[in-house]
Amino acid sequence: MEKVLLRVENVSKSFPIGRKTIFGKEQQKLQAVKNVSFQIKEGETLGIVGESGSGKSTLARCIMRLYDDVEGKIYFEDKNILEASKEELREIRKEIQMIFQDPYSSLNPRMTAGQIVSEPLINLGIRENIKERVMETIKLCGLDEHHYYRYPHEFSGGQRQRLGIARALIVQPKLIVADEPTSALDVSIQAQIINLLEELQEKLGLSYIFISHNLAVVEHISDKVGVMLKGEMVEMGEKEGIYKNPQHDYTKTLLRAIPVEHPSQRKR
Repeated sequence: MEKVLLRVENVSKSFPIGRKTIFGKEQQKLQAVKNVSFQIKEGETLGIVGESGSGKSTLARCIMRLYDDVEGKIYFEDKNILEASKEELREIRKEIQMIFQDPYSSLNPRMTAGQIVSEPLINLGIRENIKERVMETIKLCGLDEHHYYRYPHEFSGGQRQRLGIARALIVQPKLIVADEPTSALDVSIQAQIINLLEELQEKLGLSYIFISHNLAVVEHISDKVGVMLKGEMVEMGEKEGIYKNPQHDYTKTLLRAIPVEHPSQRKR
């Protein structure tokens, strides 16, 4: 039986909007995520889809505990991330890493590729054989050894995203949260990054939360799919069931919007 790696239970997150009243209370709150629940097993990929503003990225940041005041429970290997102390969270973050949407803005322009990839190791107090580990990881992600000394502006968009993936992999995590990792890339480069993520999953036994608004990409990479609308998970299930027999009207609308690639199959 496959082990459950991550369990999310009734997670909600709201943000205050507008000005405070004279009594110090917020006038209004925006509910970005509302009562979301799911679980991920080892080696599994959960694709989360939905339009912009549906709460996908907010949910990812809740799982990474980049936000405070998150309601609900998030268990990673039976440890509640939301209740973890700073030291406990430090250990958990060795196991969960994130790949960000924009491969350029997420990289420090003043640091070389070697410094960027080694930074998580240094922050976690790991200082042995750093250069060797970084070299091995960047080669695993499709970069060459000479890229170690280059700066982000010297890379193409696809190479920068490979660098972001290497940074996430360097601490040997079990779960990677990928927040629209291909949306800022050309279509041909998107395919290369997706293939790389699949190869890494097979080699390293990784689990993914793959967030995207591109349903065709999600269908290719995912085992399970969750559909978000206005902060809620309106449908969740195995990939085949979601794509062949969607239940929610919003899911049906999203699927109808997928472009048909072959000209002979375009009837509308």
